[in-house]
Amino acid sequence: MFLSVLSAVDPTEEPTPPTLQDAQESATNAASWVEQNWSTWLSIGLRVLLIVVIAVALRIAVRRTITQFIDRMNRTAQAVDGTALGGLLVNVERRRQRSQAIGSVLRSVASFLIVGTAALMVLGTFQINLAPLLASAGVAGVAIGFGARNLVTDFLSGVFMILEDQYGVGDTVDAGVASGEVIEVGLRVTKLRGDNGEIWYVRNGEVKRIGNLSQGWATAGVDVTVRSDEDLDRVRSVLSEVGEAMSRDEPWNERLWGPIEVLGLDSVLLDSMVVRVSAKTMPGKALPVERELRWRIKLAFDRAGIRIVGHPPLQPDGEPAAADPTAGMAAPSAYANASSPQSMTASPIAPTAPAPANVPSNVTK
Repeated sequence: MFLSVLSAVDPTEEPTPPTLQDAQESATNAASWVEQNWSTWLSIGLRVLLIVVIAVALRIAVRRTITQFIDRMNRTAQAVDGTALGGLLVNVERRRQRSQAIGSVLRSVASFLIVGTAALMVLGTFQINLAPLLASAGVAGVAIGFGARNLVTDFLSGVFMILEDQYGVGDTVDAGVASGEVIEVGLRVTKLRGDNGEIWYVRNGEVKRIGNLSQGWATAGVDVTVRSDEDLDRVRSVLSEVGEAMSRDEPWNERLWGPIEVLGLDSVLLDSMVVRVSAKTMPGKALPVERELRWRIKLAFDRAGIRIVGHPPLQPDGEPAAADPTAGMAAPSAYANASSPQSMTASPIAPTAPAPANVPSNVTK
């Protein structure tokens, strides 16, 4: 049957050229189809063009508004730079990095929302069913969230940290896993400079608590230990004089935000007393104030003849008592006597002499 069909077709026969009537019918059908659908395609094209134009204009306007807001924040920080208020409350580099991070996040979120909404509206214009697409996107988002949950946690923690201004560049913080001075703040990682010069890279998602030592004010506290027979009124008077003199000297008068106060006794023992001295200082300046305060208290006590714990007791004529020659001798020990039971118990047991090797066991006399 197949051979009969092939034999019926003449390979030498040329195809019949289309006639004028066939061309006229094709043109008429095309014109009729365009005439029936041109309004629909025109309306769809105009709608898509309108959506794209509105999305582009809205994105440009929103990004420009965010940029102007960030620039205004930076100008406010630069305006107080160099003044007393700027030195105490504003860190220009911190404000700059914080504003840049906030601006980047806001611009990215605005662009994602505007472009994503415009894309969905364009697909809806072409009458495409968006339900499967949205379901697939939701499943993909859940899978990516589970796979990169640490990255998402770090990013969200960094965003909220920056928005809440928990810490910034120049702050001294205790993050639990590391402590030091903040040198860079990012959305995922924060860099800290340790006390020994090392750099710590701390993921924002790993930080469970933050102790900021550079915000508000700090407290400098010094414990002064004196002998129990000292005159407390005299000790208080000397400490008050030291505090008043330090409050008037440069640069401590700027670092001290309050008077140096003698709080009183923290503890009273048989041979010593502990007097607490405290002062409110600038953030991050408590340690230098404590060191300077100890230095001045020691010099003032030496001039006033106030004894600290550890000095030998004075004789009535003012000379220190002679040292006890037996003070450095150790207590007698039972192990010093070789014949004592303790020494005999602690001494190793002497090994027993081995039997002669060539002596037979059944030798008879």
